[in-house]
Amino acid sequence: MSQNPSNQKPQFNPFRFPQTFQNPPPQNYPQQNTSMKELLNELVKLGYIKTQKVYNSMLKVDRSDFSPTNPYINLPQKINYNVVISAPVLHAYCLQKLENHLKEGKKVLDIGFGSGYFTVAMSKMMNDKGLVYGIEHIKDLCHFGMNNISKNHKDLLEKGIIKLYCCDGRLGLKEEMPFYCIHVGAASEQVPESLLNQLDFGGRMVIPIGKDGEVQFIYVIDKDLYGKISYTKELEVRFVPLTSVEKQLGI
Repeated sequence: MSQNPSNQKPQFNPFRFPQTFQNPPPQNYPQQNTSMKELLNELVKLGYIKTQKVYNSMLKVDRSDFSPTNPYINLPQKINYNVVISAPVLHAYCLQKLENHLKEGKKVLDIGFGSGYFTVAMSKMMNDKGLVYGIEHIKDLCHFGMNNISKNHKDLLEKGIIKLYCCDGRLGLKEEMPFYCIHVGAASEQVPESLLNQLDFGGRMVIPIGKDGEVQFIYVIDKDLYGKISYTKELEVRFVPLTSVEKQLGI
């Protein structure tokens, strides 16, 4: 006999925890990993890492360089300025969605690079043979991310494989367009027209859409070779808003 859905407990959603406590985590969650390999093996077991390319790329970027606390725990961690480094499960999810567009020789954009982790992971997905542009609008956070990247991936900055900008991510980086792939690490109420214009033909964007404090969803946005845009609504998430410096810092 099937259960009445109204009597079932809500399913735990690791993409939203701990920013929301509507769905409590399962018992003994999260797993207390002590290395990147243990963490990635957990994500494979849970079904979030599906390909060797994503596994290998994330393994090359140790979260201990980027997360001040609990780097190998599958939860987001605070890094000041009202932002977090996303949970590893979300990084894995977005890399999987962008995998076929993170190709050698391509130019890609990471908006809201924060800790710098995803920016480096994007480069590793292209075997460090592409160009990754990162945007962050808080000056101190820009320095934080740059310092994190410099710990073990300084060569990517020195060779210009990764280029970091301190500016408004909502506007993208018009002077370097087009981008074959765009990742946005903050939620916008609607897709910024400027980012759609900067997406290359055949390109893909992954962006969370929704108001701050309300239900948000990851959207996968594709632009075909003729410029036609298609939108695919993916999973429910919770992100900080894509907004101005003043609103983010409450000043």
